[in-house]
Formats: sequence, structure tokens, C-alpha cells
Amino acid sequence: MRKCWAIAKKNIRIYYLKGPVLIFGILFPTFLFLAFAIGRNVPAGSLVPGLIGMALFFTASATTPAILPFETRTRTLERLLVAPLPLSLLIGGDVLAAFLYGLLLSAIPLAISFGVLRVEMAQPAAIVAAVLLSALCFAVLGTLFSTPPTDEPSSIMTLANLVRLPLIFVSGVFVPISGMPEWGQWLSRISPLTYTTELLRTGIGQPVQVDAWWCVAALIGFSAAFWTVSLSLHRRNMGRRLAL
Repeated sequence: MRKCWAIAKKNIRIYYLKGPVLIFGILFPTFLFLAFAIGRNVPAGSLVPGLIGMALFFTASATTPAILPFETRTRTLERLLVAPLPLSLLIGGDVLAAFLYGLLLSAIPLAISFGVLRVEMAQPAAIVAAVLLSALCFAVLGTLFSTPPTDEPSSIMTLANLVRLPLIFVSGVFVPISGMPEWGQWLSRISPLTYTTELLRTGIGQPVQVDAWWCVAALIGFSAAFWTVSLSLHRRNMGRRLAL
């Protein structure tokens, strides 16, 4: 844990204020949400799951895609790889930093939702579970985005958005799953963000299509799957990355 935390502290110090992280992790989802919400007569409670879900989705998955490309470009990756720690701990430190970033910035929409808008918490445990499990899941998803061996952060961020944007529109963020066509409801099941928004809707007492326990199990399952695939791809591509 000390080694993992050392990697996370390094990432926090260097990458939290990087341009791509700020743009694609904060500004982009903020303006996307405002473009949807402003001018529509939508109750505040209906906007809360989407607001918090998008904040978690973009912030937690914004840091990890930037780390390895930057370190490949600056030639600091070799130094980390010769340290006495396995690759899993190196990637784990990246995940920990992204997880904390997601928690930190999701506190803003949480404060707005429950402090300013006065949305009622029907099941606080569901909200806590949604925030913690989603931040972890999306942080691990970010490591999957960073597996291509490149030293161009912009290329990885473009790839990440090619995946994240379609997931948003099939996840019930803007339109509840019950209001989607049948094919959209089927597609929503493959997005981890779906289970985040459903769990948040459970937390504020709104009707849901997926039971809370299924949402918890799905987020844990997605996290495990993303971690397994990501670690395998990083091990396979690390030699090509070092050769850049």
C-alpha cells in the first residue's frame, strides 16, 4: 500500500492540473450537461442523477488516460519500471489517484444537489455506494483507455471520448431508461454508467429499472473486468511503449 500510495501522490502532484485532465474531466462534461439542462422545464430531482453520474464518469476516467502517455514522452516511465514494484502496483497507483480525483470533484455536484437544491436522500447508503463504486469503476476504465502504446495524450483522450460519449447517451443520464426505445434499453445494460445513474435514482427515491443490488454487483463486475483486461494489455504493450 505504501508503494501504491507513493505512485498516487506523484500522480496527484503532477497530473491533477494538466490541461487535458481539466478540459476533458471538468469543462467538457460541465458544458455538455448545461447544454442539456438549460432552458428545459425539468425538475431538479430529475437532473441530479445525471449531474452526479457525469461528474463521476468524466473526472474519475480523466486522469489515468493522461498519465502513461505523458510519462512515455518525458522518459520517466523507465525509472518507474525499474523500481522494486510490480506493474500491477504501478497501475494501481494510477487508479488510486484517479479514484480520489473522482471523489474530490464529485463533492461539488453532491453539495449542489443536496445542499443547494435540497434534493431529499431517500436511501443515503445507495448514494454512498454509487459514488464509491462508480469512482473506482471509472478510474479503472481510464487505465483501459491508456493501453495503446503512444506518447500523445491527445490521441488517448480522443479515443476515450469516442467511448465515453456513446455510453452517456445509452446510460439514462439525460433520458430515463424507461423512456428509451427497446433497443436503447438493451444497449443501456452494457454501460457501467447506467448502473451509476440507477443507483443514484434509488438513493433519491425515484423509480428505477434496475434493482440496487444488481447495480452494485454490476459496478463491481465491470471494475474487475476492466482491471483484468487493462493489466493484460499493459503487460503486452509495455515493450512497444518503451521503444517509442
